[in-house]
Amino acid sequence: MNPVWVPVVRARTPWARFKGLLGDRALPSGCGLLFERCRAVHTLGMRRAIDVVFLGPEGRVLEMHRGLGAGRIAYCRKARGVLELAAGDAWRLGLWTGCQVLLIDREAQR
Repeated sequence: MNPVWVPVVRARTPWARFKGLLGDRALPSGCGLLFERCRAVHTLGMRRAIDVVFLGPEGRVLEMHRGLGAGRIAYCRKARGVLELAAGDAWRLGLWTGCQVLLIDREAQR
């Protein structure tokens, strides 16, 4: 099994973590927003569905929620981080439960 490379923008500041993708233009196709040290996300107030990928140690995919609609909460107790992608990008990137994700920094900070 080959790892899947995913370009990411890291949500590093408290404001970036709070805001996430709310009210924002979508990220470029195939690029995700990474929340490190995170186990849960919500889509309250979001205008579009997103793919949510929960990552464990060494970037292994523990759980995925494809096309998570507005007004929802997703949680994974064992997660070490969460990757938010545009709806459909998890499939386009070839992500599946158990695969290893290797992250490529697209920007220094969001």
